[in-house]
Amino acid sequence: MQLQSTITCPSCGHQSTEAMPTDACQFFYDCAGCGTRLKPKAGDCCVFCSYGTVPCPPIQQNGRCCG
Repeated sequence: MQLQSTITCPSCGHQSTEAMPTDACQFFYDCAGCGTRLKPKAGDCCVFCSYGTVPCPPIQQNGRCCG
């Protein structure tokens, strides 16, 4: 299981590699490039599933998220 994912901001294109929590979903992420607060896209459980290179650990492990 991968525990790091690179988030790409859809507003400015800034990328940042972040550690993903294994026990909770991350619903918000503030872009360090432009300050935009990212929220999951419709149908996604967290910002890593929407904007990251790797889905969150619960999705990797069993195909379902925390919610």
